Amino acid sequence: MISQRTIQEVINVAQTAEVLEDYVTLKRRGANMIGLCPFHDEKTPSFSVSPSKNIYKCFGCGKGGNAINFLMEHDQLSYPEAIRTLAKRYNITIEEDNKGDDEAYKEQKKLEESYYIINNFAGDYFKSNLHETTDGKVIAMPYFKERGFLESTIKKFDLGFAPDGYKTFTEKAIKNQFKEEYLKELGLVSQKGYDFFRNRVMFTIHNVSGKIIAFAGRTLSTDKKQPKYINSPETPIYNKSKVLYALHLAKTAIRKKDNCYIVEGYTDVISLFQNGVENVVASSGTALTSGQVRLVKRYTDNITFLYDGDAAGVKAALRGMDIVLENDMNVKLVLLPDNEDPDSYMRKVGTTEFESFIEENAKDFIHFKMDLLLEEAGNDPIKKSKVIKDIISSIAKVREPIKRSLYLRQCSQSIDVAEKTLVREVNKLIREDIRQKRLEKERAERQDLPPDAIEEEAYYDRQFEPEPQRNFTKKRHEFQEKDLARIVVSAGDKIVRTNEDQEVKVVHLIHSNIKEVIGYFENDMYRNIIEEAVQFVDSDQASNLSLMNHFINHASEEIKSFAINCNASKYHYADWAKKDVFLQTQSMPEENFFKDSLYSIKMFKLRKYDIILKTLRAKMNNEEKEKNELITLKAWQVLQNQRRELAEEIGAVVLDDK
Repeated sequence: MISQRTIQEVINVAQTAEVLEDYVTLKRRGANMIGLCPFHDEKTPSFSVSPSKNIYKCFGCGKGGNAINFLMEHDQLSYPEAIRTLAKRYNITIEEDNKGDDEAYKEQKKLEESYYIINNFAGDYFKSNLHETTDGKVIAMPYFKERGFLESTIKKFDLGFAPDGYKTFTEKAIKNQFKEEYLKELGLVSQKGYDFFRNRVMFTIHNVSGKIIAFAGRTLSTDKKQPKYINSPETPIYNKSKVLYALHLAKTAIRKKDNCYIVEGYTDVISLFQNGVENVVASSGTALTSGQVRLVKRYTDNITFLYDGDAAGVKAALRGMDIVLENDMNVKLVLLPDNEDPDSYMRKVGTTEFESFIEENAKDFIHFKMDLLLEEAGNDPIKKSKVIKDIISSIAKVREPIKRSLYLRQCSQSIDVAEKTLVREVNKLIREDIRQKRLEKERAERQDLPPDAIEEEAYYDRQFEPEPQRNFTKKRHEFQEKDLARIVVSAGDKIVRTNEDQEVKVVHLIHSNIKEVIGYFENDMYRNIIEEAVQFVDSDQASNLSLMNHFINHASEEIKSFAINCNASKYHYADWAKKDVFLQTQSMPEENFFKDSLYSIKMFKLRKYDIILKTLRAKMNNEEKEKNELITLKAWQVLQNQRRELAEEIGAVVLDDK
């Protein structure tokens, strides 16, 4: 089990903004950073990261937390695995204590880790065959060398060779104590117990973090009955619809260039990468999926497809392009010269001319599709009608209204059809698409499917959903309790100077001023937060972990969510310091903990005095003995005076309880 000391060190060292930049393109806005939420589809950024508070919060879907919470939510990691991942990233040595093993973590990840270990073994096996065996050097290596691949490139992409033996790999893996059952599940061994990859050059497939998750093999046989490429089957660690070849190597360049080139083949990627064009990935021969598009969208909004001059292949690819438009991406296409693919053309002309060709010939997808299909239709009105419907169906997928309007205007001019007619047809398609997806969503809800079983509507941003009816069933004084808990979570361990010029921690200031009425809390969670905070700041843990981080990583999901919401705001103060404008008589509002605490304490006590006074009034009405009635009356008068004084201090108008 990971020690608390290690967990606290990870929490303190891990920078949320730094970790999230591997997944989301963040832009500075004041003190915070914003970007498109990776947890739901949106076109207007609602995902905010606060580097100073080390947390993130999406104001669209509500998800929030720190780097640990993000990895758990996004990468589906357990808490221990998220800690281990961050510890590895920040070179933190993991200490294990002897209090017991985290069995849940081990059971959850045992099989997955076994798969990764086996894939690493297989990758090493294929690489050693390529570099160290006679067949590898004589048969497989020439295939790579003929394409101009350097030794360093071959190693960077973990290229290898599978020999022509029926059980060469199987026997070696079993000899190394790997279970045959796992080898079959990963597709390395056939169900009959033979090597799945034989006499093939091997391409290793990695996930975004660089772990080996699958393989692809290209045949070296001249037998035409043999498939040219075969791939690993889908497994718990490999879903081909959510993987792009070489993205683990390309992601930095994609973000830097703000563009992603997508090609068809593995060798296309390798050739371009070797020649300095590193912002390139491959869809591995499959039509681009929504999951793959979202992978790219983490790093850029721009995609450029590179195709050879085969018109039939391009037309087939066009059918799958609408999924890119639905994800609000900017799409361009480049047709390479006849009989050239990205690999051959790069080797023919070199990097400079290749990049110039792309820049000069990249064409917007809608315009490309319009020109290609209209040229084929000619003057045939029936064919032209079908083409127009095909084009406007693509335009209808564009989520940005202004962009959609411009496309319609240009389309109207090109095909000589009234713009208002096209607008009417596009609106019909949009309404029907929304209707269908709502029906699917309702159907899924009726069947109790998980919310993410149905994708979000293409034009229906969550931030524009009608607000649900607010529930005003909160108890009367719960808002004052919540405000005190908010201050404690956000700044409870901060030191403030009182009017008596004494230094005291915020949580102690609050607790000491309300302890005589703390029993009157109406929300147990808020009271528990304040009492737990007092215990925490007085403990040894406080020297290694901030109070805010303690609550953000709390075992209670309700308290954790409350802490995140308290520390995240979609608004921020203008940076007047850059203009040498400063507040003269007090700290910035978010740092003015003493005045904030004092006001909330007084409001809280004022409301609690109301409750106590009503209780005393009821008691006096029921008193039978005169002596007890006088005692109660005296207490009531004292509280009434204190209540009046508090009201005057905070400028509140109250009516005397008579």
